[in-house]
Amino acid sequence: MTRIASGRAAATPQISGHQDGLDGVRAVAALLVLVFHVALNAGVIARQVTAGWVFNGGQAGVAIFFALSGLLLYRPWAHAALGGRTAPGAGRYLFRRALRVLPAYWLLVVVVMLVVYREHLGDARSWLGLLTLTHIYDPQDWWNSPLGPREMGQAWSLAVEAAWYVALPPTAALLARFTRRGADVAGRARRLLIALGGYALVSFAFTVVMFVPEHRPSLGIWPPRYTAWFAIGMALAVLTVWAKEEPWGAGARFCRTVAASWGACWLAALSLLVISASPITGPLDLGTASTLWTSLLHIAVYGLCAAFFVAPVALAPAGHPVMDAVLGNPLMRWLGRISYGVFLWQMAVILAWYEATGRLFRGSLLTDLPLLVAVSVLAGAVSYYAVEHPAQRLGRIGGGRTAPAPR
Repeated sequence: MTRIASGRAAATPQISGHQDGLDGVRAVAALLVLVFHVALNAGVIARQVTAGWVFNGGQAGVAIFFALSGLLLYRPWAHAALGGRTAPGAGRYLFRRALRVLPAYWLLVVVVMLVVYREHLGDARSWLGLLTLTHIYDPQDWWNSPLGPREMGQAWSLAVEAAWYVALPPTAALLARFTRRGADVAGRARRLLIALGGYALVSFAFTVVMFVPEHRPSLGIWPPRYTAWFAIGMALAVLTVWAKEEPWGAGARFCRTVAASWGACWLAALSLLVISASPITGPLDLGTASTLWTSLLHIAVYGLCAAFFVAPVALAPAGHPVMDAVLGNPLMRWLGRISYGVFLWQMAVILAWYEATGRLFRGSLLTDLPLLVAVSVLAGAVSYYAVEHPAQRLGRIGGGRTAPAPR
């Protein structure tokens, strides 16, 4: 059989447009984070309830979110670096990112401040930090945590994402300069993957800085610590574009192999999820400080978990039956669509419930988890349809999505 006749073997990953399977990945990440926060505030993890430690693995949702951002947002720049397109305009990219993230987040800040922290309404410094997502660099005493007000403590990861959004255009430009010496698409792709390997190492170097000469835990939520998780998605973006540019090349063969091995990849991801939930990646209680080695393993193990889960979906061709059935079905697509709102409002919902019932750190997942998941999903749906979707429509004023012109 010739290469031309073997159309199935030439199938390549999708590199533009909407991908239903990635909506499902986003939904899984959001639910992992939600379950982790419910278990944490119920006290199930710290109280050493039977098998309660497993819920600690829900932190993998953050690594999955960061890898997804790396995949989806860096892909146009990867296409430009490999010679297929012109690079996206930084101004329009940042404008659309701001419209996607800030309106719903600002609403959360205003509601939390008005309802819970009215005595701090005149604190301009706190308002400025919270509204600009720079609060993780300047924690206030009344927060009692570097994460920020506890009703929105999960927003530390959003602050990391926002910093990465801003840094992406210049980062992509530097990566592109490194790839120019490649003689062809394969050469440029390999150089780009090597550069992303160096980019990922920033996470481990910064983690060492956290502990040398002394432990500074507040640095643990700063953006440089998580470049490895973004780099995973960025590397997947390079592979998808490489496969599209050279359907019979090494990159395409690698993509097809990973997509065909989806079962083994997801089993590996599940195994890594269980390992990451154990004390090997950090203490299970909030009072014990992490060590250098557990902090390094936290980045490595959670990152590998995200990689094995996301890679088969990202590298599979459009219309993959398993991806469409498991992650691209209507329910998972809808949950992925509202996942940002679920992420934003979950801590406010969880803490309101436990304070109303007086059972903070003394809850029961059997009764609390179904209720809190349902209310958080409802809050996410309201956020999406009332705030996020209208803001996204505003971002499309002046023309729909247009593909960058070929060079």
